[in-house]
Amino acid sequence: EDWLTARAVVRSPDQLELSEAELKKEITRTLTANNPHIPRNIVRFSFKERAYKIVDDMDQTAIHFTLNGNLVHKDSDEGRRQSIRSSTEAEKAPVEEEEAPAEASAEATEEAETKDEEPTGDAEAAGEGEGEEAPAAEAAEAAEAAEAEEPPPPKAPEKKLANQFNFIERGSTTYHNPLREKGCQTDPSPFETFSDNVNQWYIYDAYMEELERIEKAKEKEKAKPVAVKKEDKKTGRKLSYVEPPHGDSLSKVAKAAKIAERMVNLNTFDDIAQDFKYFEDASDEFRGQEGTLLPLWKFQYEKTKKLAVTAISWNPKYKDLFAVGYGSYDFMKQGHGMVLLYTLKNPSFPEYSFSSESGVMCLDFHSDHSHLLAVGFYDGNVAIYNLKKATSQPSYKSSAKSGKHTEPVWQVKWQKDDMDNNSNFFSVSSDGRIVSWTLVKNELVHMDVIKLSADGTAMQGPEGLQLQTLGSGTSFDFHKKIDYLFLVGTEEGKIYKCSKSYSSQFLDVFEAHHMAVDSISWNPFHLKVFISCSSDWTVKIWDHTIKTPMFVYDLGTAVGDVAWSPYSSTVFAAVTIDGQAHVFDLNINKLEPLCTQLVVTRKKNKTTHIQFNPVYPIIIVGDERGLITCLKLSPNLRKMPKEKKGQEVKKGPEVEIAKLEKLLSLVREPGSKE
Repeated sequence: EDWLTARAVVRSPDQLELSEAELKKEITRTLTANNPHIPRNIVRFSFKERAYKIVDDMDQTAIHFTLNGNLVHKDSDEGRRQSIRSSTEAEKAPVEEEEAPAEASAEATEEAETKDEEPTGDAEAAGEGEGEEAPAAEAAEAAEAAEAEEPPPPKAPEKKLANQFNFIERGSTTYHNPLREKGCQTDPSPFETFSDNVNQWYIYDAYMEELERIEKAKEKEKAKPVAVKKEDKKTGRKLSYVEPPHGDSLSKVAKAAKIAERMVNLNTFDDIAQDFKYFEDASDEFRGQEGTLLPLWKFQYEKTKKLAVTAISWNPKYKDLFAVGYGSYDFMKQGHGMVLLYTLKNPSFPEYSFSSESGVMCLDFHSDHSHLLAVGFYDGNVAIYNLKKATSQPSYKSSAKSGKHTEPVWQVKWQKDDMDNNSNFFSVSSDGRIVSWTLVKNELVHMDVIKLSADGTAMQGPEGLQLQTLGSGTSFDFHKKIDYLFLVGTEEGKIYKCSKSYSSQFLDVFEAHHMAVDSISWNPFHLKVFISCSSDWTVKIWDHTIKTPMFVYDLGTAVGDVAWSPYSSTVFAAVTIDGQAHVFDLNINKLEPLCTQLVVTRKKNKTTHIQFNPVYPIIIVGDERGLITCLKLSPNLRKMPKEKKGQEVKKGPEVEIAKLEKLLSLVREPGSKE
């Protein structure tokens, strides 16, 4: 009767005291399968969106117990092998059981036989033996009966059938396999941003190109050989043959003829070619410091005999190819002009020839695109010839609408491509304008960089107006390293140091010559030094940071052109209108030329231009009769420093800069700025 006894309620000391309403309040608790311990801030890089993204679907599985078992699936290879092994063992077991009873019966028969063969001793024994014969005989009969009987067949193991109606109802949750994620990081695929503007002019050009392509395709179809059928008179059969296309017969053998022409020229001028390659004047050893110029080839074209050589430029890629501009310096007798391109491999005939209505005054090859040739004309136009195109007309040409000069263009110079990779060049003219020309699509776009002003000169205009006169530019050259810096020589004899960034003012002005500055050129090695020549008979070498010239040479007559050598910072050459060429080397003789030689033989003929070859030790000189003479410098004119025993000769731009700087330091004033 313990249940009748009162039971005391035991409460925890920290149990809450709740009211009836709080006790009756239902509190819902939701059980979820989420793991509260997994991290929530895992981020990975998404190559699709190119940003780091938070990973949302984390694995929620929490494993409490893991046991590595040794169960093998019965359908696997190992399971099949084990089942085969167990079945073979079960078959062997009944066979062994059959062999065991047979062995037992054999032992029983052996014992019976041994008992029959025992001898009798005396009469009593015999009597007793007779009494025991009956059991022994029964045993023998039983053994024989056992041998006669066949053993029963082995029983097959009974296979238990599964109870088809043994169902157990229970609630269970299936095991959810954990999610597995495999990531692979690859390099992002390359992409390129492309943009372009399209307007009606682009569309028009595209249509015109398509029409031109269709026309060319039609012409090719017309030019295809046509099969003509004719009847054979003997057999009566119709024969077909292809008619050859009608065309210029010379165009078919043009390449072969060109090769044959060069071979003939190489044979004709073999002696000159041998001198060009191998001859060194041995008499220089007995001349001291002086040298000579060995005449090699002479280049002359029938159509240019009455025209003067106004410009020479070597091709930057093909060192044997040079371009020559033909025009006239007699401004009362202006006519047509020509551009010829010669190669040293074929002195008898030009490789390319272009004619123009106006005289050619200057030209220049592009340093990177050696097939582009910029040309300036006497009438103020500029043009670009593309040597890759088989046409005699320029690919680009300025016009009155596109800002052509109003007076002769004296010099053109290619510059580096602009920010949009458009080729551009500069031109200087007597109208005082220095213009930048840019190749944009199919036209030349011009921009005035600077206008030269003649200081202190003003013209009296109508009604008393004072008109500012412009300076006349005759030559210019751009700095080899500082892109924005360039020099301009004028007809008044001044040299302006200018910048592309300032269009209204000059960086400096040099009172250089008393007459027109015919040529101006930066030294290819020293960054501060430039040279100028003028019709006032002088050649001057300057440091652009000093207003006075470093060296002054009076050649006794007007100087037509001057050029630095590409192999030495102290060697330069000049030509004068009396037909002579002068070669100087400041490192050997600072006062006089090492060589003064007459180049033209005819009277009243003037030399106009000179240029060094960038690789070979030769110069080319042009005159007023359209003749180009190629001359080789003797060893004294290209002396290199002698090798000392046990010391290597230093070579390179640094050596050339130091050599010229040493000479300049001797003539600089102590207070002048470096």
